Amino acid sequence: MAGIQTILDNNKQWVATKNAQDPDFFANLANGQTPRYLFIGCSDSRVPASGITGTGPGEMFVHRNIANMVVHTDMNLLSVLQYAVEVLGVQDIMVVGHYGCGGVAAAANSKQYGLIDNWLVNIRDVVRLHETELLRIQDEKQRLRRMVELNVIEQVSNLAKINIIQNAMRGPKPPRLHGLVYDIADGVLKDLDVHGHEVMEQMEHIYATEAASYDNDASSYEGPQHDPADQPETE
Repeated sequence: MAGIQTILDNNKQWVATKNAQDPDFFANLANGQTPRYLFIGCSDSRVPASGITGTGPGEMFVHRNIANMVVHTDMNLLSVLQYAVEVLGVQDIMVVGHYGCGGVAAAANSKQYGLIDNWLVNIRDVVRLHETELLRIQDEKQRLRRMVELNVIEQVSNLAKINIIQNAMRGPKPPRLHGLVYDIADGVLKDLDVHGHEVMEQMEHIYATEAASYDNDASSYEGPQHDPADQPETE
């Protein structure tokens, strides 16, 4: 208990502060969530999602992993993405990398680190795709910074390849995809000006898919259409 006592004390202080500012704060949060944003970021402890975006509880759905990757076989990421898009109806999806990313730096060398090597292969694929550009950058620090940017751009592209996003783009409220990089040294978010609809147009002839139609008697599951947390409690 001693190891987390500071956390518990901070929590009590935070609750007291929120209640003093708005006595209905927690009651309103308990009624459900309607976040506008989905934040796909790095697990780095120096990059707090709400802190660097100025968002509060209930405003942003969050998924984090090593080096802010969008991997098509990652069921965690796919589950978060589907829930955010199809149930919560998020409007903006942001892939947020950061300069000084340890995962990107690890992928840039030939050392083995253990289990994480399998994850780093996805970043090395980014290096392979952009090897010519990266080899032209002589300064190692600048090369790593560019790798961070290229990784974010490729992850936005990976988002556009996923059928969850493609189906949502055909709907009445298509989500917007963004690629951002956070600079830990000055706290500023940089917009890489990469956008989902443009990415999809470039790759449509290869990656675009449409949902298959089945016979009327075939069983199908469309997924939840609402947040289960909004359901009234039953005795």
